[in-house]
Amino acid sequence: NSQNYLLEVFTQIHCENVLNWVFPTVFLCVYGFFSMMRPSEPFLTDFLTGPYKNLTTQQVIPTWAYSNLFLLIPVFLVTDVLRYKPLIVLQALTFILAFILLLFSSGVVLTQCALFAYSMGTAADTAYYSYIYSVVHPQYYQRVTSYARGAVLLGYACGSLLGQLLVSLGGISLYWLNVITLNSVCLALLAALLLPMPEKSLFLRESEMDYNPSENVTSSSRGSWVWVVRCLRRGRRVVATALRRLALDCKECYSSVTVLFFCVWSAMGKCGYYQITLYVQLLWESKQPPYNFTAYNGGVEAMATLSGSVASIAVGHLALEWTLWGELVLGVFTALSAGVLYLMSMTSNIWVCYICYALFKTIYMELITICTFQIARGISRERYALVFGVNSFVGIVLQSLLTAIVVNTKTLELTICSQFFIYASYFSALAVLFLSRGVYTVFHNQLVEHVTPEGLPDRRTDLPQVSPLT
Repeated sequence: NSQNYLLEVFTQIHCENVLNWVFPTVFLCVYGFFSMMRPSEPFLTDFLTGPYKNLTTQQVIPTWAYSNLFLLIPVFLVTDVLRYKPLIVLQALTFILAFILLLFSSGVVLTQCALFAYSMGTAADTAYYSYIYSVVHPQYYQRVTSYARGAVLLGYACGSLLGQLLVSLGGISLYWLNVITLNSVCLALLAALLLPMPEKSLFLRESEMDYNPSENVTSSSRGSWVWVVRCLRRGRRVVATALRRLALDCKECYSSVTVLFFCVWSAMGKCGYYQITLYVQLLWESKQPPYNFTAYNGGVEAMATLSGSVASIAVGHLALEWTLWGELVLGVFTALSAGVLYLMSMTSNIWVCYICYALFKTIYMELITICTFQIARGISRERYALVFGVNSFVGIVLQSLLTAIVVNTKTLELTICSQFFIYASYFSALAVLFLSRGVYTVFHNQLVEHVTPEGLPDRRTDLPQVSPLT
């Protein structure tokens, strides 16, 4: 009887634990899939600059970079305070608003408003990737992280492939691709509303969050200005404490030179990647033959995303001492990315340009995966959202500067091919930095091993092991 009772209790606890992570993970993955299944996105530049909107790239495209920079800080600061789910719902709502404006509005101002709403959605990505850590047990982190990341990649690949098939085989107009995208993000909103609300914040302590303004206030003073002043003072102390903790955590996270260099590549690589994906459709348009050519933007995006996801999974199974060789690997493959971009800028063949872009995106996803799991191994799980949010912010700042210098400087008047030549030089400089750092790290560790026969100190930490797809 006692054995049966214990078995029954164990089964009940196990089922509860499974349901606790399965339920939010399923709805988060459904949301990630439908929010990224946007068949119109590979053809968005053609939609904006073509006969539907008849706008110039200078009128609309830089809006995304600048508004994303403006929105990223407030969104990042309130994500943890509001406990993630409200920001995910807001992301879905802003995507819906963006595509409604794209479909039913006209003119430069309303189109810029649509891109502003779109950038609000992309700025809330931190909430999506941080939500799952606040509702599941740490023992499920590896599994749910891979599921959430895989849902996003699968959704983007399916959307791109669907868009390509509808354009090439079905003769569907770009307008109806945006209609399909609008329906997809509406389904994502339903999934977001069904997500369970996290019980607590990851970053802010409960003592900072669970303040009741009525505490220590007598009933006679609650209706007076004294109560208001006390609430304001208490709120100011909470904000000051949170900001002070934010600064201390940033200092502690970036005090490790190894983690710092991986964060540098994460921010700078993200800057270059966003800039290239934002303007690559213009480059493809300049390389297309003048007559009787069908664009394969969606098919290329789908294949590049699928190959990138395979590369991300593969690199997570490599038995390599990343602390020693990681920076050198980043340098070598960044140099390869730079070479691919140089070829993209100089070739006149659209098919070579397509292949180079697929290679670039595959390499990027592989390298950003290395950076992500190396950063995660060096910090505690409570600081994931903080560090990844700061890295994203730095990347957006750099992208805005790059846009202002390369795209919006009227005195330069660079062609799209010249712009991509500059982006290739940007990645070349990044490759030189990491090749130098990687060679120094390898030789320094070999010198230490030679001087100390016992070998290098143990690099293992007591931090939780996380998925390479975090």
